[in-house]
Amino acid sequence: MAPFVERSAAFSFAIVLALSVAFAALTSLPEDRAVASQNDSRLDELFAKLLTEEDPALIRSIESRIWRIWLEADDAATQGDLTRGMEAMNAGDARTALDVFKAVVEASPDFAEGWNKRATLYYLMGDHAASIADIERTLALEPRHFGALSGLALIHEAAGRWFEALEALDQVRRIHPQMPGLEERLDHISKQLGQAV
Repeated sequence: MAPFVERSAAFSFAIVLALSVAFAALTSLPEDRAVASQNDSRLDELFAKLLTEEDPALIRSIESRIWRIWLEADDAATQGDLTRGMEAMNAGDARTALDVFKAVVEASPDFAEGWNKRATLYYLMGDHAASIADIERTLALEPRHFGALSGLALIHEAAGRWFEALEALDQVRRIHPQMPGLEERLDHISKQLGQAV
């Protein structure tokens, strides 16, 4: 298994930030949670709040609650595997993380976050085609997954596919308009498109 490839500082920061938020959410899951993930009825209200809230602290709280719900698997085995995979990925152990995430998506193919975590891992490993395939599975299950859309934009940005990156971030803006760093990324892409004309 190839080691993680080097990324630019901006791309690396975005991935590390997403992993940190997700891992913090995972470690704070309540023991008595209901069956959740992308089909949880609580998400509709939270996404509605994301569209109107302007207070940065409240936005971060809403985003964290969404991540916590997305990370809630419907069985203990999948939950345990997801935790092990994230721990391995955070430790830079790509081989273990990949094996675990493969088990997650095979055991729970309707669990969007299993696909999203494997997509993140593939990105970190430099396998962009596999990452895009898993992002597409994630979005088929949870079209509002701003993390997956942001990752898709990162891949397109890295390849200089500026129109595709802009399209992905436009979708993010329709879902999570105050996402940290979004406007800066959109400005960067707009400048790149201006140079490409």
